[in-house]
Amino acid sequence: MCLAVPARVVEVDGDIAKVDFGHGVLRKVSLALVDAKVGDYVLVHAGYAIQVIDEKEAMETLRILEEILRFSEE
Repeated sequence: MCLAVPARVVEVDGDIAKVDFGHGVLRKVSLALVDAKVGDYVLVHAGYAIQVIDEKEAMETLRILEEILRFSEE
């Protein structure tokens, strides 16, 4: 099973972006597969942004992931 997680692009340097996964988690990912700019939301899988998504979809996906994590901790 594969999982792609939404993140917001905060900085772009060529084909590398710094993205924010929320809660202070920043990572560098490759933009080689997508055309993303600062402020865009992307789905990240294995260090690559694989799709640009809209903010509403990103927020809903993050909400669902947080809910899953909350239930798994109980």
